[in-house]
Amino acid sequence: MQKSVWLFSEGSAKDNTLLGNKGANLCEMTALNLPVPFGFIITTEACLEYNRLGEKLPEGLMDEVMQAITEIETRFGKKFANAKDPLLVSVRSGAAVSMPGMMDTILNLGLNDEICEGLAQKTGNPGFAYDTYRRFLQMYGDVAQGLGNEKYESVLADYKRAKKYNNDLEMKAEEWSEIVESYKNIFQPPLAPRVQLEQAIKAVFSSWQNPRAVRYRHFNDIPDNLGTAVIVQAMVFGNKGETSGSGVAFTRDPATGEKKLYGEYLVNAEGEDVVAGIRTPQNLHEFKTQNPQLFEQLFQMQEKLEQHYRDMQDLEFTIEEGKLFLLQTRSGKRTAKASVKIAVDMVKEGLIKERAAIKRIEPERMNFFLHPMIDPKAEKNVIAKGLPASPGAVTGQVVFSSDEAETMAAAGQKVILVRKATTPEDIHGMKAAEGILTSLGGMTSHAAVVARGMGKCGITGCADISVDYKKQEFLTSSQIVVSKGELITLDGSSGEVMLGDIEKIQAQSDEDFQTILSWADKYRRLSVRANAETPEDVRKARELGAEGIGLCRTEHMFFEEERIKVIRSMILAKTEKEREYFLDSLFKFQKSDMRKIFEIMDGLPVTIRLIDPPLHEFLPQEDADIQALAKSLHQKEPALRKEIANLREANPMLGFRGCRLSIVYPGITQMQVKAILSAAVECKQDGIKVFPEIMIPLVSTAQELKVILSTMEESAKEVFRLMKNSIDYQFGTMMEVPRACVQARTIAPVVRFMSFGTNDLTQMTFGFSRDDIGTFLPAYLEQKILAHDPFVTLDQQGVGHLIRTALKQSRSVNKKLQFGICGEHGGDPNSIAFFHKTGFDYVSCSPYRIPIARIAAAQANL
Repeated sequence: MQKSVWLFSEGSAKDNTLLGNKGANLCEMTALNLPVPFGFIITTEACLEYNRLGEKLPEGLMDEVMQAITEIETRFGKKFANAKDPLLVSVRSGAAVSMPGMMDTILNLGLNDEICEGLAQKTGNPGFAYDTYRRFLQMYGDVAQGLGNEKYESVLADYKRAKKYNNDLEMKAEEWSEIVESYKNIFQPPLAPRVQLEQAIKAVFSSWQNPRAVRYRHFNDIPDNLGTAVIVQAMVFGNKGETSGSGVAFTRDPATGEKKLYGEYLVNAEGEDVVAGIRTPQNLHEFKTQNPQLFEQLFQMQEKLEQHYRDMQDLEFTIEEGKLFLLQTRSGKRTAKASVKIAVDMVKEGLIKERAAIKRIEPERMNFFLHPMIDPKAEKNVIAKGLPASPGAVTGQVVFSSDEAETMAAAGQKVILVRKATTPEDIHGMKAAEGILTSLGGMTSHAAVVARGMGKCGITGCADISVDYKKQEFLTSSQIVVSKGELITLDGSSGEVMLGDIEKIQAQSDEDFQTILSWADKYRRLSVRANAETPEDVRKARELGAEGIGLCRTEHMFFEEERIKVIRSMILAKTEKEREYFLDSLFKFQKSDMRKIFEIMDGLPVTIRLIDPPLHEFLPQEDADIQALAKSLHQKEPALRKEIANLREANPMLGFRGCRLSIVYPGITQMQVKAILSAAVECKQDGIKVFPEIMIPLVSTAQELKVILSTMEESAKEVFRLMKNSIDYQFGTMMEVPRACVQARTIAPVVRFMSFGTNDLTQMTFGFSRDDIGTFLPAYLEQKILAHDPFVTLDQQGVGHLIRTALKQSRSVNKKLQFGICGEHGGDPNSIAFFHKTGFDYVSCSPYRIPIARIAAAQANL
């Protein structure tokens, strides 16, 4: 059986699945001869075994642990559970994928009353000893016993208030001793350090399943079966006085990507103080001024690590009485803008290749470059200013609770989460909110790091506001009160907090982002088209790099006020002659619209879907609208209501729609084909290159296609005869009915292309209504019946199997067939990887998903 405990001197970065990301990096840093306090790692496999055993440690694990403790004692010259020269340790989590703050940590483990007194005598610093002890008591009570921090924090806050102290640094040794006694009254940990260690290991293993960690994994698509490692490491102390401290450093600016050492430092503090935002830290430039020698050491170390890992690093460091130690390194969380700049700059610097740069980009986060910013010309009422922790511009209602943020967001309301400081318990509220505002903390606080990681707009350390949870309001330094429910706007690029909804503009082009897109285009095989039918959307799609239109939904063109009257009249026509009259009017609209689209997409293919929805969707439902229609048609209202009622269907998604309309009302199809091809011929005559592709929706049998294609071919011939000109065109089918997929060999010979409508195909394969799935989907995801929302990420086992079957059958009878995707899955990176692997020619998605699809397609190919 593989051993469960690895010393830092035994592993490497390649062992991150077994040792966790943090543990593997500590091994790597040890091998690089960097000043890392020695320790060991309990493997992720031991965590999984712990869970399999019903939260019991595997047999023999503690014997391995205590043997490794002996190794730390030898290297540090101190003894665990010894009052004369005590060794204290930290017990931290570390999964294979970095999950900052989501699981638990206990510092200063190994203390009891006797050992605390020994530490005070050994260091000659009783204030340090009692401060260290009270930190251990609080962490142990919170993590190992699940008591939370509130009771401990209330005790300390009340004590400081009574003494009129502003911060912890004013506390004296004897006062810390009194706090220790108060904390012990809340909970007294086991006196034996070995028992403390065993319970702490259990607590960290158990934290893999805590609600915030589970939520974080769900939000970030991290598998639940990885488990966490446990890192046990000798403590070094930043709280020993003015020559000690703790800090966080990034090898590049995590907000902008600029190549400069960036971070924060707190004198006389442990690392938790920096991350928790309890005190506002100083930046590293101040640290450089105060201690240039130590700063230079830190600078050399961060440079070495970035060169070694070839990526921006996030370091935690502690200085104990003038000596620098590195506690961890990891690839730093960064904003979308920073991720792009860092990737491009590192290619220019020769650190990485273009292929590596593309792989590092998270496609979903590139939305940052496509969404609004504050309009520089807008009038704004700035009421406060904080640190610009994570860029973007958002507006929402103020809420002070993460639970409320989640509830309101689920109801479709946009909210801004306002907190004094966030903790990992706020992860769900931060995910739900448009943006995050905190009064405490720095640029590396929990709120800042998580906001950047999520791509959320965030402002931290906003000292201009005072948050009152009881009153559900915050007060600004200029005495403005902002209550729950009021609208505010955050500018994460400037740190400004503004009252009301401020005007925003679309994000401007970014040179580095365009470089990444150009590289993506070089390395991808899949073509990327757009789902668009208005001139505005088509123009935006081309601007964002669309290589054609993959889905132009013709019915969307009929909902404008003037046109809806005509189509309603056509649907309710009493005679064929009457229907033809209204179809002639629709022909003019359709032809005009198609001409505009062809002009914009000059030289690129345009795939047009024939009318798809049930006819009753075009008819009025409100009383006032029905009355107005009856009047315009010179028809009695009761009779009209009866006609409308007769057109309603019990299950319209499976009813009289799609190709079924073409079978029953061929005149509609004839009108559409003539309008499309007439517009195409006119464009050709004007020197515009047009490639029309007309597709038939909701096909389930080859015979349906043969009947409809015959009508379409006759219409095409008539257009070309009347216009005395012709154009190349293609007729194809949407593949969105399971029967069509399993009988694709019969369909493929009669069409030129197939475009898979994965929205309806998913709906019909699962038997889920995409409009109603929200009522039960959360339970399916929570109970792991489904890994993802199948309407967001393609179900590769079921729906994917139908798609693979259709392609295999089709290729066996028609080698020249073109295959595309026009459902929403065409813009989902995980689904794009499947479409690439399956051999599709193109994906099509909404215009603002095009850059995301271009990058995802390149990543799939690489």
